[in-house]
Amino acid sequence: MVEKTTGLPVKQDLFLEAGVHIGTRIKTNDMKRYIFKKRDDGLYILDLRKTAEKLMAAAKLLAKYDPKDILIVASRVYSSNPAMKFSKLTGIPVLQGRFVPGTMTNLVSKQFREPKLVFVCDPKGEREAILESAKNGVPVIALCDTDNDTRYVDLIIPINNKGRRSLALVFYILTREIMLSQEKIKSYDDFQHNVSYFERLEDVEEENKVVINKEEAEEEKPKEEKAKEAAKEEKPKEEKAKEAPKKEEKPEEKKPKPKEEEKPKPKRRRKKKVAEKKEPEKAEAKETPKSEEKPKEEKKPEAKKEEKPKEEPKKEASESEEKPKEEKKEASKEEKAKEEAKEKK
Repeated sequence: MVEKTTGLPVKQDLFLEAGVHIGTRIKTNDMKRYIFKKRDDGLYILDLRKTAEKLMAAAKLLAKYDPKDILIVASRVYSSNPAMKFSKLTGIPVLQGRFVPGTMTNLVSKQFREPKLVFVCDPKGEREAILESAKNGVPVIALCDTDNDTRYVDLIIPINNKGRRSLALVFYILTREIMLSQEKIKSYDDFQHNVSYFERLEDVEEENKVVINKEEAEEEKPKEEKAKEAAKEEKPKEEKAKEAPKKEEKPEEKKPKPKEEEKPKPKRRRKKKVAEKKEPEKAEAKETPKSEEKPKEEKKPEAKKEEKPKEEPKKEASESEEKPKEEKKEASKEEKAKEEAKEKK
């Protein structure tokens, strides 16, 4: 029930517990008007009244459009989890994960969407979705924190867009208001889901498991049919394989007997004969290299002997040349001695 005193869609305590009003330590010029004060630790605090006012205006705007004409972009886990539950209850499609460029401009893309209203959970991470919406002239609703740029955003909801509990509370309020406008519930008392339902991550995991199991079951059906067909084809093959060995048993029993009796004996005899033939050949081979090696050894000293005489005549010639020189010297000495003796006389 809407609080009359505060003008909030839920009790003020729920807003404070969820941390909807807690911003960041960064303040942009676009978000100045939505900031209430700055805390001692440097965090900026958002004005809850303006948050509630913009949130209710967004709910009314979403209710005017056909659910199929709206697209919610939720790239983060904390935003995609409550957004998927919001989609399950209201029928508004959600685009999870990274926004692929060209989703709203590329006609050839498999993920091509042509919405008439775009709801963005984080202007920083989903900037491409805002730019493509601006190109197509599509209005944009965005959950903006104190550090966000609000360019090309038509409706700003000042809120903590990073907290799990604050995002769960936002989608809780939006779901309740849209279901009331769609006449799925007659009053707030008929809304059976709590804020904790939008916070839990288990439900999304279970839903994904159910979808995966269904897909696996559908994939297993054709596999089972193929397995049955393969089994039918294998049966005649197995029957043929059983018949084939019976025919092959007879030739296999007859062949090994003659091979074992006849072949081993001639092989042994041949080896002996071959060994006997090889032994004299080896003996001859051993004797032949000795006879061949002897002349080689004899030729070497003959070559040396031929070289020595060539050097000896040279020595003898040099000695014969030296001897006459010495004799001449001795003769000249004797003549000198005789002449000296004559002079003395």
